[in-house]
Amino acid sequence: MTDETRDLVHIFGTHAAEVDYDRLDESARWAAKKSILDTLGVILAASGMEPAVQAVAEIVAETGGRPDCTVLGFGGKAPALMAAMANGALAHCLDYDDQTPWGQHTASSIVPAVFAVAERKGGVHGKDLIAAVAAGQDIFARLRCNVGWNKDWNLSTVLAVFAAAASASRVMGLSPSQTAAAMGIATMQSSGIMEMVAGRGSDLRGMYAGFSAKGAVLAAMMAEKGVTGIDRAFEGQYGFLNTYFGGRYDREKIIVDLGREFLGSGTLYKRWPCVGTAHSHMKAAIDIVTHNNIQPDEIAEISLHVGDYHDLMCQPLDERRAPATLADAKFSLPYLVSVAVARRGMSVTDFTEAALNDKMVLSVGQKMTLVRDSTLDWKLELPPGRVEITTRDGGRWIEEGRRVPGNADNPMSWEDVCVKFFECASVAKNPVPEAVSARAVALAERLETLDDATELVRCLA
Repeated sequence: MTDETRDLVHIFGTHAAEVDYDRLDESARWAAKKSILDTLGVILAASGMEPAVQAVAEIVAETGGRPDCTVLGFGGKAPALMAAMANGALAHCLDYDDQTPWGQHTASSIVPAVFAVAERKGGVHGKDLIAAVAAGQDIFARLRCNVGWNKDWNLSTVLAVFAAAASASRVMGLSPSQTAAAMGIATMQSSGIMEMVAGRGSDLRGMYAGFSAKGAVLAAMMAEKGVTGIDRAFEGQYGFLNTYFGGRYDREKIIVDLGREFLGSGTLYKRWPCVGTAHSHMKAAIDIVTHNNIQPDEIAEISLHVGDYHDLMCQPLDERRAPATLADAKFSLPYLVSVAVARRGMSVTDFTEAALNDKMVLSVGQKMTLVRDSTLDWKLELPPGRVEITTRDGGRWIEEGRRVPGNADNPMSWEDVCVKFFECASVAKNPVPEAVSARAVALAERLETLDDATELVRCLA
């Protein structure tokens, strides 16, 4: 069959199974390595900064099984399925993991999955791990920007389970047909509603990548054992793309230059530990107060200009000004802008139970008002944020957030990702000694030379 007649699940299965490190350009290689180091860092940080994830660690320890794979942050070993679950649950907890230029997260599902199966298999070369991550990033990006999303499904989990299943299959050395089977099996794990993201009070918003990472590993292991998938999993009459998106997808764009251009090269790495759609508003507010030396108590009003998705992060306004949980805080636009104004930046240490009751931050939040603007609705690219600040003496400034740290027009270099990694490792439940962090950074930088890529994750155990 030709690509015109084969279902996308088989096209992607062949792509992932046959991708080779030598076919990747330098930008794709570095994007994969950055995502690996960055994800390991945010996993470690979450173990110390998000109390809710302790429950997952306890469940993983309770299940026992073969101690094949490293559980980061909390320590110990677990079977591949549960190690992927534990590390995946940590990977998005702080909303500090990387994202595509169009939003949504995939490395928080891919990286825990590939390390779990790599430790289970043993002897996986660094080049193979890099190629596997690059393949998954590419598949995720191709789907993310070419489907008709109604902001109903949580695309991060709905799509990332396929990307992670493809990556895990590549690490395990599965054939094209087995990889396609794994992606078909992964349809059983493709889920997640936007209410989990947009609603309030749920710890799941931070933990969701654990489910897709575990689902991906399970799918790959089942395919390895000979379980068959779904022949028309993506494009069949009742397949994934028709069921989830009403058949609204651009097949030609999804597969154009497949195997030649790897879209993971455009991955963005966050400098601020919160939802990426808030960063532009935060940058605008920081620019105004910094350039004009405005103190929080001098401010009379802060107007947030919001599109549809921004507004989700603001409703109801009183609760978003003073979020009740750490998970809610990272998705509450008024609170995040309040932190940015009060701190003139943001650090991973700004999200603690004590910080939620910071009087200065909460007082700034009370000055927030909303201006709805449909031109800022989220279509494909992350919409910009516009902020207007008025001071008590009548001063008035309005800015749109530009050159946000970590965005495409102000990207994080390898050195920047390393600095972030050191910061994250230092706040882990069991803080990582600086010498160990330095060794991990060095291993990640030369990952393509390692005969056993899991040396990297084991050094952080």
